Amino acid sequence: MRDRVRELIQTMIESELEAVLSRPRYARRPKADPENDGAGGVAGHRHGHRSRSLLGTFGPVEIAVPRARLDTAEGKTTEWKSKALRAYQRRTRQADSLIVGAYLSGTNTRRVRRALTAVFGGAVSKDTVSRVWRKVKGDWDAWNGRSFAAEPIVRLILDGTVVRVRLDRKATSIVLLVVLGVREDGQKVLLAVKNMGGETSEAWRAVLDDLVKRGLRRPEFLMVDGGTGLEQALAALWGDVPTQRCTVHKHRNLLAHAPQRLHDEVSADYNDMIYATSPAEIEERRRTFLRKWRLKCKAVADSLEEAGDRLFTFTRLPRGQWKSARTTNAIERLHEEFKRRIKTQTVLPSAETAAMLFWALLASGQITMRKVDGWHTLTQKLADTPIDLAA
Repeated sequence: MRDRVRELIQTMIESELEAVLSRPRYARRPKADPENDGAGGVAGHRHGHRSRSLLGTFGPVEIAVPRARLDTAEGKTTEWKSKALRAYQRRTRQADSLIVGAYLSGTNTRRVRRALTAVFGGAVSKDTVSRVWRKVKGDWDAWNGRSFAAEPIVRLILDGTVVRVRLDRKATSIVLLVVLGVREDGQKVLLAVKNMGGETSEAWRAVLDDLVKRGLRRPEFLMVDGGTGLEQALAALWGDVPTQRCTVHKHRNLLAHAPQRLHDEVSADYNDMIYATSPAEIEERRRTFLRKWRLKCKAVADSLEEAGDRLFTFTRLPRGQWKSARTTNAIERLHEEFKRRIKTQTVLPSAETAAMLFWALLASGQITMRKVDGWHTLTQKLADTPIDLAA
């Protein structure tokens, strides 16, 4: 099989050179046609072959690459370079994709090497995996600098996720700030994933300012986790944009203020309120919740009141959008999948590697995102009347 692959690649490169010189091996150069300038091909001559090692999904092979010198307009000669097999190329793109794909699946460099030994005949070292992975950094840098001027983003989902990385030879937890956008057609896209040293207002503002600088337009709706730093950054930049505070994060806050024995009861009452089918029902069940828990556990009632009407902004949207607009679960699901993929690595080598891996899992299709619920009604404007907070 490898012999057939070797013959195919060598024939392809030989044909490429024949097309450049307009003649096969050992043949004379055809005479130029004065009425068809350049019909005689490029002037030049062959001068042997050189051996090249190539690693592909077919395993390692040795290829005899033809060499040639081409005449230039200045009267000099230059070495011919194949476009089919680039200079210094040692692996096919399919091989690189397979190596990166295995790494993205959630295993480390040594395990990738062992897993692909049978495929590549033992020609993949852990250093090879690392080098291929570093090539991804070029795409990562380009992605971080791309323009959003033509992106029809109408909504943003913002949250942070904690990952463990190796800093100064110690395992340290860091926070990656993640921003998802929702296009006019409802498709979710990753806009940013950055390590900014925490979730402070300054950190979030730096991320948002960078997005705006690259052309991101003012969103029509925001979904946030409720963190103080993010709230402050958004208030300074887009204070008048309708904002939905994640109902799942608030549920966790309520449970944190209640004793363990009351958790099931708090959850039942909270879900009964949040998942009611109309704004009027939600208003009524909110009043009932507050009256009950002010007496039973005041800290729970205070925590709910602290969220204000931002916990119920989703009620101003068409009913079909409520499910996807209530929470930042789109990012939460990415967090869980990301953590599942890196579970075998325990600790990532650096903060930048963590952010790159998060992006690469999406860019490579290892993780996919579907459209938001009710996407066909995204063009409808929000209702002007927020929920009545009188209790």
